[in-house]
Amino acid sequence: MKVPYSWLSEWVELPWPAAELGARLTMSGFELEGLSAAAPDFSGVVVAQILAAERHPQADKLQVCRVSTGGGVPLQIVCGASNARAGLKSALAMVGARLPGEVTISAAKLRGVDSQGMLASAKELGLGESAGGILELPADAPLGEPLRKYLELDEAVLDLNISPNRGDAMSIIGVAREVAALSRGHLSGPPIVPQAAQLGDVFPVTLADPAACPRFAGCVVRGVDNSAVSPLWLRERLRRAGVRSISPVVDVTNYVMLELGQPMHAYDLNNLRGAITVRLARAGEPITLLDGKPVAVETDVLLITDAEGPVGLAGIMGGLRTAVSAETTDVFFESAYFSPQAVLGRARRFGLVTDASQRFERGVDPTQQARAIARAIALLAPVAGGRAGPIEVAQSTPHVPRRAAVPLRAKQLARLLGVTLPPERVRATLQALDMQVLPTAEGWQATPPAYRFDITIEADLVEEVARVVGLEVIPETDAQTAQRFRKLPAAQPPEAAVLQALAARGYEEVITYAFVDPALQEQLFPDRPGLVLSNPIASDLSVMRVSLWPGLVRAALENQHRQQDRIRLFEHGTRFEPHHGGTREIDTLAALALGARLPEQWGLPKELRGAADFYDVKGDLAALLTATGDPDALTFEAGSQPALHPGRTARVLRRGAAVGWLGELHPRLVQALDFTYTPVLFEIDLDAALAVARTTYHEISRFPQVRRDLAVVVDESVTLSTLADRVTLAASSLLRSLRIFDVYRGPGLEKGRKSVALGLIFQDISRTLTDDDVERLMASVVTDLRENLNARIRE
Repeated sequence: MKVPYSWLSEWVELPWPAAELGARLTMSGFELEGLSAAAPDFSGVVVAQILAAERHPQADKLQVCRVSTGGGVPLQIVCGASNARAGLKSALAMVGARLPGEVTISAAKLRGVDSQGMLASAKELGLGESAGGILELPADAPLGEPLRKYLELDEAVLDLNISPNRGDAMSIIGVAREVAALSRGHLSGPPIVPQAAQLGDVFPVTLADPAACPRFAGCVVRGVDNSAVSPLWLRERLRRAGVRSISPVVDVTNYVMLELGQPMHAYDLNNLRGAITVRLARAGEPITLLDGKPVAVETDVLLITDAEGPVGLAGIMGGLRTAVSAETTDVFFESAYFSPQAVLGRARRFGLVTDASQRFERGVDPTQQARAIARAIALLAPVAGGRAGPIEVAQSTPHVPRRAAVPLRAKQLARLLGVTLPPERVRATLQALDMQVLPTAEGWQATPPAYRFDITIEADLVEEVARVVGLEVIPETDAQTAQRFRKLPAAQPPEAAVLQALAARGYEEVITYAFVDPALQEQLFPDRPGLVLSNPIASDLSVMRVSLWPGLVRAALENQHRQQDRIRLFEHGTRFEPHHGGTREIDTLAALALGARLPEQWGLPKELRGAADFYDVKGDLAALLTATGDPDALTFEAGSQPALHPGRTARVLRRGAAVGWLGELHPRLVQALDFTYTPVLFEIDLDAALAVARTTYHEISRFPQVRRDLAVVVDESVTLSTLADRVTLAASSLLRSLRIFDVYRGPGLEKGRKSVALGLIFQDISRTLTDDDVERLMASVVTDLRENLNARIRE
């Protein structure tokens, strides 16, 4: 939330400059995310007045203006703004002025007419989004005064991160209350007193669901000129708080929301029919919202309705049918209290996040509805006029929330904080937070104010005391017991070692949401339904992931869209598998490789310049197994997986047990997702795949090794792993190592056959092997291969 320093100073005396104020608010729980000036840097812009404006002799859309800065000879300025007129005061960028975007103003000749500067629009000065004309200043603006000084554009604006449990602080008065508590000051602020009604008109309101809406204040205002322009001070306040000016009526409601934390809505009274009823929706009831979006609501959505149907989603957004416009003359102001439970999650259901819904979901002050309308009327009258009726409040008293008293024990406070605070200081701290405090035998009993929905248990009061007194007051003390580090688990390699192994091979770690796009997950895993979230933060993040691949694929696409042509990503996280009516959480490691095998460089051989393939990623995965002390336990067998390429998919096995998948993304998905290169992915169950094998002692033989090479011709369907298994089995325990050093296909071999060259290394632990010993072993291997694999020896 953006808080202009000057606006805050209207409500509380500020004893600290902006930077220190931000630091103190951060330490009290409101993180300062940014501190900036009210406008981007510019110079050489002054207040000026147009003395005369005549049509340009050679351009119908340009005017030649004589402009005065209050002294010296008037300047000649060529201007194309439609609102440039004699008598108007505006912002003049003098020759040599520097504007946002590194723009420097110089003297120019436009269509043959000299121009000695530029009359600037709000957009050109960084004061607005629209360039509908030059900036219009009040008639009393002093000529020649620098615009930054006149509009106080060097004022600091604090950007605060308000935590979700502190809806009461999402306003100027809310932050002011915190500053008052920290500085032992007092709230001031402009007086807000209801004015005497100028007419007797009222609009009836019925609370059909008082639990969801126990309090609804309304007021009729007639004779409003909503075509007027809000004054510059009001528009600037809104802009600095991050809200765009729209019209006087809307600007006033937004101003009150930002100032008091009470969202308001204004209806065009002439478009309301009958009476207003606040009720739950009927199934499928339609409404078109202010943004023109039609929605159909369910029975748990609270509506504001009239005799013709819905006119607004309660606490979220108004309806288009009763929206105010420039032609609106009669207005009905709404200021209501909606229960957080009645609003929570409803806006996100329709893809909306509004200022009103954010505040109502967290809880607004249930006592300030009439006060908010009184403030709005007082702001509107000087801007757009109008005569107001009485402020009527429809209320269901039993349903208006009341804060219960919360006990605080002195011993518990000292135990949790680690320091004993004087009782009078604890009492003063809680009272500074507008709590009613009574002493008890064990400590205190504090009743929070109506707007503090987050104070419900003793620990909440301990937190309040700690953050207001100041964490720096709590001394650092040695721990009561010795600190002992837990031993690393012997069954698993350290996580850092696993992640660093992938990083060393060029992969970068990503962290993605555990909830994913249901459409993408359905594409990848059509046969594995995910757990659907009941209250998702967005429609494309509404199911729990059954694999890490959806997040990696989405991240790879984002990188590809940003012109990254070589992508290596991995993630360590949890996936969620439906299991016997519940959900099983599986610790998982997954990776994705896309694009060139190696980074582009001048010395790279041509054969290494291609895209990464199945075997590159297989090698990366095999490298992880070295951390287990059992690299030979990893095997791969052909498999089938809907997300992966048929024929280029392998099941990953650890000593025969399935622990993951490896393969290229299915061509159908590559095309549907618009990948430039085919991604190669793997995913393994971390606990099963990387379980550490205990190191055992193996005696090193003192006797020499004997090597024999063998070339065998086998069918193409025979995998190298099958061939290695048969050789290892036939050669007995004397085979120390088996190396496959060549595979040949081509002339001299039958079609559908391949030649595989093997290097067999024999060694005994107790004696030197003789030629006869080795020949018997080789004969056994050859016989086994002939009988089981239809192999022949290649001479």
